[in-house]
Amino acid sequence: MEILKTVVIALVIAILLRIFLFQPFTIPSASMEPNLYEGDYIVVSKWTYGYSKHAIPYSPPLFEGRIMNNAPERGDIVVFKLPRDNKTDYIKRVIGLPGDRVQMINNVLHINGTAVEDVLISSSEVSEMFDGQTATQLRETLPGGRTFTIQDFGPNYSLDNTPVFEVPEGYYFMMGDNRDNSIDSREQSAMGVGLVPEENLIGKAEMILFSWHEGASLWNPVSWFSKVRLDRFFTVLK
Repeated sequence: MEILKTVVIALVIAILLRIFLFQPFTIPSASMEPNLYEGDYIVVSKWTYGYSKHAIPYSPPLFEGRIMNNAPERGDIVVFKLPRDNKTDYIKRVIGLPGDRVQMINNVLHINGTAVEDVLISSSEVSEMFDGQTATQLRETLPGGRTFTIQDFGPNYSLDNTPVFEVPEGYYFMMGDNRDNSIDSREQSAMGVGLVPEENLIGKAEMILFSWHEGASLWNPVSWFSKVRLDRFFTVLK
């Protein structure tokens, strides 16, 4: 009975920590490169934006809206529930706030009619899904001064020119940092992300705890060392 009691207490503490403080999250795709890579294991703060039903595992319908609501800032990296199913966890960057007008024009992000400043950092050829294309990294500065690196594969991709998206109250416009390899709020179809309700926000991505290259496996201890990305451990996210 004492062992059972200890296990139950430990589980309750773990669940409370996950609901109210931190949630681990594994990056499943390349949509946030060059800042987050597939295989990064990050920690998300749950208290930053307050709490909705999505703060609780399996999103039980206990209440509507948010408790202790605190709006995200433009440029935050956010984990949220995909609006079309309210089940799938997604991670993107907040680009448009309520009341904003967001548009892509000739591969340049515009917010409220003004082009966002991009400064070229580097260019390199990639060998995966964009074989033979040149990946360009740019330093982007959003209104308000938030600066971070994005990745782009040049003009003429499907989301390089969009209509104007008007962000209503209570919603946010999300984009991936890997601009030509991200399904995000620019995609408004049934298979896209669309605008994200504030209720769907889970938390703010704070830090990369650990990171492994593709092919690492829990059941293959050798891969823990051969596939590790030590230079990404404990990286604070911007």
